[in-house]
Amino acid sequence: MRMVGLTGGIASGKSTVSSMFKNNNVPVVDADVIARDALKKGSGGYKKVAEAFGPDILQDDGHVDRLKLGRIVFSDAAKRQLLNRLLAPYISSGIFLEILKLWIKGHKVIVLDIPLLFEAKLDKWTKPIVLVWVDPETQLRRLMERDNSTEEDARNRINAQMSLDLKKNRADIVIDNSGSLQDLQERFSEVLSRVKRPLTWTEFWLSRDGALSAFLGVIIGVLVVKKIF
Repeated sequence: MRMVGLTGGIASGKSTVSSMFKNNNVPVVDADVIARDALKKGSGGYKKVAEAFGPDILQDDGHVDRLKLGRIVFSDAAKRQLLNRLLAPYISSGIFLEILKLWIKGHKVIVLDIPLLFEAKLDKWTKPIVLVWVDPETQLRRLMERDNSTEEDARNRINAQMSLDLKKNRADIVIDNSGSLQDLQERFSEVLSRVKRPLTWTEFWLSRDGALSAFLGVIIGVLVVKKIF
């Protein structure tokens, strides 16, 4: 199975590219969705985060106030590292479970949509790695417009992540999303053809069909040996 890594930065357009993959029948494992589930009221992640950050991050109904929590961690590196450390086991196990489900269903190509792909050192499990890149000025402007935030808040959130230029040097495929949506769609079409190319032999043997073929091969080999001897 080919596991494509999809990453980017805040307001880079990664979610748009992720949706494009879904619309082209390529299943996506979305780490952001899994992270939200890890913070659902009553979950293990919720209990640990509420205990560590206190009742101030909770809404009146007991759910986590994600905006308030976001402002706290994006302005304080130590608290951001604490949050990542608390949620990491739940997010990683959730990602693994979703991959397993898709493997069992026999999908040949899947996309792992993980904003912190490099930071979490998950890039070693994905090939190719697709980065959605924008220039810094465009990223800042889009984030301020999207969240109606101040320049200071927007810069804090951008600076809390690995820079897109650093990620660019480590990616296999870079999608420049500094232009229009039409430009993005044209670039995505080229990427999609690369991602859906035939599997290599290594990727095939790691797929469900490859594993079944190997298993059947072993069974047949055992039967043949028994018949000979």
